[in-house]
Amino acid sequence: MRAVAKTRGWIKGPLWDGLFMLSGLWLAPLVWFINDVSGVYLVLTIAFWIGHRVSSSYLAYCTSSYRALLTTQRTRFVWVPLAIAAAVFAFLLPGEDVWPWSRGARVMALVVFDYLLLTYHFAAQHYGVLSLYRLRAGHARDARAKRIDRCFALGLGGALVVGAEALAGSLFFLDPISDGLSARLLGTVLVVAATLAVFVGDRLAMSVPRALYLLATALVVLAAFWLDPLVFVVLWTVQHWTAAMGLATVVAGGDAQPGSSRWYRLWHAVNRRPLVLLALLMVVSAALFPLMEVEAAGDAGRSGSLRIVDALASSPFAPFLLAFAFATAFVHYQLDRSVFRFSDPDVRRAATAALDR
Repeated sequence: MRAVAKTRGWIKGPLWDGLFMLSGLWLAPLVWFINDVSGVYLVLTIAFWIGHRVSSSYLAYCTSSYRALLTTQRTRFVWVPLAIAAAVFAFLLPGEDVWPWSRGARVMALVVFDYLLLTYHFAAQHYGVLSLYRLRAGHARDARAKRIDRCFALGLGGALVVGAEALAGSLFFLDPISDGLSARLLGTVLVVAATLAVFVGDRLAMSVPRALYLLATALVVLAAFWLDPLVFVVLWTVQHWTAAMGLATVVAGGDAQPGSSRWYRLWHAVNRRPLVLLALLMVVSAALFPLMEVEAAGDAGRSGSLRIVDALASSPFAPFLLAFAFATAFVHYQLDRSVFRFSDPDVRRAATAALDR
């Protein structure tokens, strides 16, 4: 049954892909008809936010398949993450007399930097998922299709998202666009045109799940131009989180035999059971949520969601918690590029469950 599903272009199967990779299709009507979007977002954030953030670390350090990469690519998988974490703590923790900028200014600098990396990170995921669906359609090496996917992901999933958020006035470091209606209409035309261009220009590599992913992405970006900013944030972030966790469970499901290592034997039993791994990531997400939520203090979408968050944000530990949250975010961006760097033959072997057709 799994092999049949793959030949039809799915990463795992219609149900799994529909729930995780194509979540934008069911999220959009959900948030449209729900009165309390913030309540829905809180539940989804607790369940998926941190789980998605640790999923790439889990693949790197808790699967036998990636074990060899910790030796052959130690810089990428060990030293660079450690250096990123050390740099964030060194930048954020010292008092006012160490750096020429106040801690508040340093936090704001990290917020802007994080937003830019986050937007690129989301766009890169779109390209990665489209590439997987292109692989499933039998066009993995199609250079023209690759260029089309990259332009769609970076243009629609990256640049247009920034433009839509600037239009909505949700980016504090950019001035709102004054001519709102004209900008919305222009953005809508660009989204529709870009999506149609992919369908026409990439029709040979098209499949049902690939077409659905394109439509889901376009739907989310259109929401940025016409719906409340919080509704867009729900669609944008949850689509990313669910895709990341769904793909991580697929990759972990092809885990190699752990050998004599007790550490890898411990996780191997979890890796071979996608629902168990998914539940584990969700439990970790819920457990770490109060600590990580300090990173979003002042964010209109999530601030004040739990009393413990407010207490932590105003505690003496707030600088450490902020540094920890930013460090895990930046390490996640780097490790995501490492564990899903499918251009590398060693990574392809480690992620064979996602790539094997």
